[in-house]
Amino acid sequence: MSGDVLERDLFDREPDDRIQVLDADGTVVAPELEPTLAAETLRSMYRDIRFSRRFDERMISLQRQGRMGTYSSLAGQEGSQIGSTYALVDDDLLSFQYREHGALVARGLPWEYLLYWMGHEDGNAALADIDVFPLNISIASHLPHAVGWSWAAKLNGDDRVSVVHFGDGSTSEGDFHEAMNFAGVFDTPNVFFCNNNQWAISIPREQQTASATIAQKAHAYGFEGVQVDGMDPLATYVVTAAAREKALEADGDRPRPTLIEAVQYRYGAHTTADDPSVYREDEEVEQWRERDPIDRFESYLRTEGVLDDDRIDAIETEIEETLATLVDRAEDVAVDPSEMFEYAYAEPTPRLEAQRDALADLRERHGDSELLEDE
Repeated sequence: MSGDVLERDLFDREPDDRIQVLDADGTVVAPELEPTLAAETLRSMYRDIRFSRRFDERMISLQRQGRMGTYSSLAGQEGSQIGSTYALVDDDLLSFQYREHGALVARGLPWEYLLYWMGHEDGNAALADIDVFPLNISIASHLPHAVGWSWAAKLNGDDRVSVVHFGDGSTSEGDFHEAMNFAGVFDTPNVFFCNNNQWAISIPREQQTASATIAQKAHAYGFEGVQVDGMDPLATYVVTAAAREKALEADGDRPRPTLIEAVQYRYGAHTTADDPSVYREDEEVEQWRERDPIDRFESYLRTEGVLDDDRIDAIETEIEETLATLVDRAEDVAVDPSEMFEYAYAEPTPRLEAQRDALADLRERHGDSELLEDE
């Protein structure tokens, strides 16, 4: 598909004209937007989507067993994460909030990533090897950093874009608006990818903003916004590919950022410390499950002759084996509780030093240090 066609079919429309390639049962509803992808690429996307769902289930299970810390579930959002990341090249920069584990799966998911959720800072450091910024917990604070990186890439003449993932709740933060304003003023090669999963913890989308869409917020900053079905992997692929091309000065025009609003749903809790039954009904969740990204993509791939039962069985077996290896490697790392004091400040404060000394004293008196030495 040419850049001209992408511009006309994707960006020359109203912000609430939601882009979709596959409907809920996997039928192609916009053949003019259907990407031409090799069968192996499509199978790889399907594998990564299924892996992401299974990864999610496994991480929640580990947390419930006390083998992992608080975890943010991605279930229901695999289509947007895998589809958008497959539209990039390997050295494009990814920046994410804390729920986009699928984007890392599409980049190869280093086993060290599990360490972060187990309390080891090394898990964040390992992401640099796959051109991913460290995981961000504070809401929207990573957006200005992504814009700064993109501005630098533009000044250096690098043909790279930054795709920054965030949730609908981030659009209420000042960092979001500051980042959007800088991107619009300086024409940075950014793709802002808003994962609108309908809930900012317990705050529903309709209480988050008075705007009819999140996508239309881009207009205030001088660039385009587009709304896409976030549970449709092909739609998110096509839209992200088009936004990336536009960010790299396609067809001689100046590079322009894009705001993508991927409309989707978070099936599970905000984190494993949350109880969503307090603020939403099960019926709502089940209605969104009818649009499940795995089911619709699998149906499409079966119709296209790309998948069959044997291939799916092989994919499932590989996923389970890979997950077991990842968990075993992460849990084999020795734990040193004193590391919690290493990254709080550049120079430790007197209070921090006192806390560190108190912990060391407790470990010595109760035998913890000897136990760690034996390990």
